[in-house]
Amino acid sequence: MRFLRNRHTDPAFNMAFDEFCLEKLELDEPVFYLWQNRPSVILGYNQEVNTEVNLDYLKREGILLARRVTGGGAVYHDLGNLNYTIVGRSDNLERDYPQYARMMMDALRTLGVPAELSGRNDILVEGRKVSGFAKRVCKDRLMVHGTLMFRVDMERLTHVLTPPATKLQSKGIASVRSRVANLSDFLPAMESVETFAKQLEEILSNGYADKEYVLPDNSLELVHRLAEEKFGTDEWIYGRSPRATMEKNVRMACGNVGIHLQVSGNRIVSCRFSGDFMGNLPVAALESGLEGVVYDYESVCGKLEQLEVQRYFDGVSADEMARNLFF
Repeated sequence: MRFLRNRHTDPAFNMAFDEFCLEKLELDEPVFYLWQNRPSVILGYNQEVNTEVNLDYLKREGILLARRVTGGGAVYHDLGNLNYTIVGRSDNLERDYPQYARMMMDALRTLGVPAELSGRNDILVEGRKVSGFAKRVCKDRLMVHGTLMFRVDMERLTHVLTPPATKLQSKGIASVRSRVANLSDFLPAMESVETFAKQLEEILSNGYADKEYVLPDNSLELVHRLAEEKFGTDEWIYGRSPRATMEKNVRMACGNVGIHLQVSGNRIVSCRFSGDFMGNLPVAALESGLEGVVYDYESVCGKLEQLEVQRYFDGVSADEMARNLFF
């Protein structure tokens, strides 16, 4: 597997870099890169800002806010955290996604950390979360990216994230801090996140220094433009937060799903989904596809089948989603 280098620490740039690599790189084999953000909170694509983040604390502490293109929950990043991205071609998602997900677990095990995959998108060590990951599909390409908490400021992490009570209750855990851990706790001889990154890079590239992927000359200019015009804008960061006349939260196989629905007469005016749920594609296309649909079960379920709802919500059928759209 080849590797890229990305030394930027601006979250808007790094979100743009992920999208650029997924959509634009010429790939003959999978590529990975390790990267970091300065103190920031990264929202999942479908999440509401106000229910996930302590905005007053972010403003007071000078912590940045960004939104990524993948599902899942909000995460706190600082320079004690290391992120990774793996991008490659895929003609068989059911085969390739688990393979990509296992790559980082196997690398941690090579370092002597007893890592285990858990649930939809977590890596645990001794029952505590050290990494979360998410995926996105673009045509015949698959991207998996995630966090590696090496020496994250746990005090800040506890203050910035305000997860819904349903998530904590479903896991039977009283607080964020009680269910996460830093990898440095399990690698006491490893002095710094830089050393950690270097060793991971060697493992994932099989020790071949000549496997580096060099970007075309104008690539960084294009990424900077994408960061400025999309990922750094208030419209992208805050615009996903819906306003609705009917709201509820449900727990499905894909994760927590907030449903925000406006109905006028007998038709759906708007539908927005929020939460930490996982899926292959951004949910905006599904939301727009439901606008104007007659608001009865048969019409809604039929439309969800036509739109292939399982592409947006892992493991959720048209019938299950349709039933949850009636309050």
